[in-house]
Amino acid sequence: MQLGVVGLGRMGQIVVDRVLAAGHDVVAFDVDETAVAEAADAGAQPADSLADLVARLDDQKRIWLMVPAGDAIDAALSDLEPHLDGDDVVIDGGNSHFEASVRRGGETSAAYLDCGTSGGPAGAELGFSLMVGGPEWAYEACVPVFDAVATGPNGHARMGPSGAGHYVKMVHNGIEYALMQAYGEGFELLANGRYDLDLEAVAHTWNNGAVIRSWLLELCEEAFAEEGNDLGDVADHVAGGSTGTWTVEEALTQEVPVPLIYTALSERFGSRSDRFSRRLANRLRYGFGRHEVARTE
Repeated sequence: MQLGVVGLGRMGQIVVDRVLAAGHDVVAFDVDETAVAEAADAGAQPADSLADLVARLDDQKRIWLMVPAGDAIDAALSDLEPHLDGDDVVIDGGNSHFEASVRRGGETSAAYLDCGTSGGPAGAELGFSLMVGGPEWAYEACVPVFDAVATGPNGHARMGPSGAGHYVKMVHNGIEYALMQAYGEGFELLANGRYDLDLEAVAHTWNNGAVIRSWLLELCEEAFAEEGNDLGDVADHVAGGSTGTWTVEEALTQEVPVPLIYTALSERFGSRSDRFSRRLANRLRYGFGRHEVARTE
């Protein structure tokens, strides 16, 4: 199968590498010529513009957009639109708002798949979890590349019509906020409680058979191993917030109580005083997404 990939940042390069490793052909484009050269070195066919990328694709085009959510998606779609028809498929692998995905699905000549993507840079080795919304025929047409980019056939599914993929990913991120907050608060109590504890040892023990074991808890163990029991100079500042905000807004619209997610979001916005829980959340974002760790001066 042939896939065009637009956007060759950390996640886009992983898409290229995994699709190539599965034996498919890739045509790659990015405004950063160095990123295009890196994709070419990996075995992709380089393109010097979106028009060039489209010209190198088969008649039934399959294009994966891995560019920042918002204006960049609309700009790429606008540039691609003259070259697309109803037999083509465009996959949006970013964190777009689900309502924007519904709009794009209605406006784009090609079939539009909104693809929520979870796993972060760690997915380079393991593969991603993919939550896909859009026409069923378009999803089925792209199953070979979804198999390659995800952890395998069990790592992706069609969630429903346009918007459903990014809707599920939005709620996924809200849950992620709450889980990070729960681990942070628990370890904060341990750090300031009655005993002089080795928090790396606590996390390691919990990761072996405990009810609360998880990948995030493995990242807690990693954080304490690399930063020290007191998290060293990791700052009390947690970035991010858009998908959590969207989750809370949707919960208010649907009148569904989400107190844990709301509190976790509030903690992010309030991360201006020194809180151990937020410092751990700051470090965990590096563990799963390789986001830059804010540190104290």
